Amino acid sequence: MDKQERVTTPKVVLGVSGGIAAYKACELLRRLTESGHDVRVVPTAASLHFVGEATWSALSGNPATTEVWESVHEVPHVRIGQEADLVVVAPATADMLAKAAHGIADDLLTNTLLTARCPVVFAPAMHTEMWENPATRENVATLRRRGALVIEPAVGRLTGVDTGKGRFPDPVEIFELCRRVLARGPRALTADLAGRHVVVTAGGTREPLDPVRYLGNRSSGRQGYALAATAAARGARVTLVAGNTELPDPAGVDVVRVGTAVQLREAALAAAEDADAVVMAAAVADFRPAAYATGKIKKKDGQEPEPVTLVRNPDILAELSADRPKPGQIVVGFAAETDDVLANGRAKLARKGCDLLVVNEVGEHKTFGSAENEAVILATDGSETPVPHGPKEALADMVWDLVAGRFAGAPDGS
Repeated sequence: MDKQERVTTPKVVLGVSGGIAAYKACELLRRLTESGHDVRVVPTAASLHFVGEATWSALSGNPATTEVWESVHEVPHVRIGQEADLVVVAPATADMLAKAAHGIADDLLTNTLLTARCPVVFAPAMHTEMWENPATRENVATLRRRGALVIEPAVGRLTGVDTGKGRFPDPVEIFELCRRVLARGPRALTADLAGRHVVVTAGGTREPLDPVRYLGNRSSGRQGYALAATAAARGARVTLVAGNTELPDPAGVDVVRVGTAVQLREAALAAAEDADAVVMAAAVADFRPAAYATGKIKKKDGQEPEPVTLVRNPDILAELSADRPKPGQIVVGFAAETDDVLANGRAKLARKGCDLLVVNEVGEHKTFGSAENEAVILATDGSETPVPHGPKEALADMVWDLVAGRFAGAPDGS
């Protein structure tokens, strides 16, 4: 590795605290190293009961130690944090969150947290009772208020037979979140959506015709999931109302699964009650069959099938825009168009009453199912923000840039 490579390689500190989920951090470490990051693992003494020091050193290619007294001439308790581009603590136990919130520095990891001037991400893992304890909740609030990104834990199987919220998020999704934080560079330090609750809808709805058939669309949910993941990486509390998609849950995001347009409406309206912003990225079916056949519709020899009568689905975007339960709430819509894209988009923006409208051209080989997108974001003030062809995360970040700008421009800062 030459000098230039050493300068440009992102330096990541992976802190590992003493929870049984420590073994899952090995997968996170592998993802980070294989994607070109220079990773230094800083475990706590308790975590070594689960994964040994030799494992961390071998997987990272760097020494791993818990002590501030080793290699003293390098002043590791200061240098490691000073030189990092990102610090991620995974898993972060209740004890570690408490120490970080109160500035306790009794080992190398907690010293590193105090000296870091880069973005810091905590991926909690603990039993539900510990996560919901008022002391832990206050510590999390303190860390978030100071600019740290504390991911919401997942819901699922915990130690033993217990199940609930507190499960270590999927390491692949933690890696993706870390990648987004690093991509934002110095801007990630601001956590401009911290303290905000945002709702994102994603995926396509399916309207049942009979027990085996439905009316649907080609939406993969990728754009909505990118919006949810980037909002989480910018510090927001995110509720993702997900239609039919096979994508994994983004780390730190509360996912509500729905199937039909009516179900999506109910979930979106409920989540929007205390939301600061709602982004309607889901591909919601405009129509549904007027009648549902309880048995499979059969072919009949010599007979044409009965016509399928359609009725309109509720206009969720217009409803949310017209009746906003929280003052200052920002509503963003999406317009998937096949022709006269901008003209149709401007008409839809006026008709729906939302604040921003993301307009893109769709088709069999455009947008749907792709990892990339391009669009123009229209605003009620007449402005147009073109987003060139690129990753859907880039479009998502531009949407949140415009939303965050509106938050900052609000008279009361709300």
